[in-house]
Amino acid sequence: MLVRQFNQQAVPIDSPDSIPDRQHRYGDGLQDYLLQGVSRTFALTIPQLPTPLCRAVSNAYLLCRIVDTIEDEPSLSIDQKAYFCEQFIAVVTDSVPANQFTVELQPLLSGNTKPAEHQLIQRTAEVIDILFSFDAQQQEALTICIATMSRGMAEFQQKADNAGLNNIVDLNQYCYYVAGVVGEMLTRLFCYYSPEIEKQSDTLMQLAVSFGQGLQMTNILKDIWDDFDHGACWLPQDVFTQAGFDLHDLAAGHQRKKFGEGLEQLISISSEHLADALAYTLLIPKQETGIRNFCLWAIGMAVLTLRKIHHHLDFSSGKEVKISRRSVKATIIASRLTAAHDSMLRTLFNLGQIGMPRPASGGSTYSDFMQGQKIQRHRSHLH
Repeated sequence: MLVRQFNQQAVPIDSPDSIPDRQHRYGDGLQDYLLQGVSRTFALTIPQLPTPLCRAVSNAYLLCRIVDTIEDEPSLSIDQKAYFCEQFIAVVTDSVPANQFTVELQPLLSGNTKPAEHQLIQRTAEVIDILFSFDAQQQEALTICIATMSRGMAEFQQKADNAGLNNIVDLNQYCYYVAGVVGEMLTRLFCYYSPEIEKQSDTLMQLAVSFGQGLQMTNILKDIWDDFDHGACWLPQDVFTQAGFDLHDLAAGHQRKKFGEGLEQLISISSEHLADALAYTLLIPKQETGIRNFCLWAIGMAVLTLRKIHHHLDFSSGKEVKISRRSVKATIIASRLTAAHDSMLRTLFNLGQIGMPRPASGGSTYSDFMQGQKIQRHRSHLH
C-alpha cells in the first residue's frame, strides 16, 4: 500500500548540512525530512497514525522506497538489480553494513533517479539505524516485508517489457510483491499496537493483500504511459486479448476502443479490491481514527483516480489523470468527518462507484477466486 503513491510530487532537496538542527537530521526529524522529498502524499498521511506506528511506518516507507529506487533505476542491468535487492535484504537483516550498500549503489544511480532518492540512498545507514531501534516484533514485520518485496521485484524485472505480463495471475502476484506484502506488514504493526485490532488479525490479513492490490492496480493504470516510456508494462495480456486488443500494439496517443474495454475491466477489478480495502478499514475500531484516516485517505484518492481514468480512457500521460489538490483536500475533509461512522463511509464509497464499470462476471466468480488466492497467499507467506 506504500510503494507507489498518488500525486507524488518531489520537492527540492537541500544538502544534508542545510537541515536546521540535530532534531531534524536524526531520528523522527530525519524520517520526516526524507519523506517530504520522496512522497508529499505519505508525508501527509503517515503522521495521522499514533506516534508508535508513525515512526515504524515512516521507516517502512523509506525502506520500500529504497527497493523501489533499485527497481526503477534504468542504468542498472537486471542482474545488478537482483544483486542490490539481495544486498539490501542483507542490510535490513544486519548481515551487510549499510554503508557498504550505499558506497556500491550510489555511484551507479543516474540522473533519471530523483535528487530526493539519491539522498535517501546516501542516508541509508541512518534509516537502518532507526529500523534497529524498534522492538523485535516491529523489526520482524519490516524485514519480512522488505525481503519478500525485494526478491519479488527482482523476479519480475525478468518479465518487464512493453508487451505486458502474461495474464491476470502474474499481475496479482506482482501486486502482491510490491503492495500486498506492505498491507500484511501494516496489519502486523497494527495488531502489535492494539490488542483489540489483533482480535481481527486473520480477517485483516486476508483483506490486507486485496487492499494493497487495489492501490497498486490503480497506480499501474495511472502510470501506464510513464512505465511504457521506461520499457515496462504491467498490464495483463489475457485481459486485453479477451477484449480484442494485442498489447504488442500498445502506443501512447493511439488508443483504440478495444484497449479502453480492457482498461475498464481492470478498473472494475481494482474497484472490487478497494471495496475490500473499505471492509478492512471498518474492522479497525472506531476510536482509532488515526489509523482509519490513514487508510481512508488512500482509498478515497484511489477511487477518485479510477473515476478520472474511466472518464479519460484515451489519456496518454499520468498527468492527465492526476487528481487535483482540491480533490485531495476534499478526501481528507470527508474522511475526518466520517471516520467513525461506518454507514456514512459505505455511502460515500458507493457514491464513488456510481457510473463505474462492473465486472463482466457480475463479481461473484472473480470475488470467490480472489478470496481463495488471498487465503492461499496468507498461508504460504506468513506461516
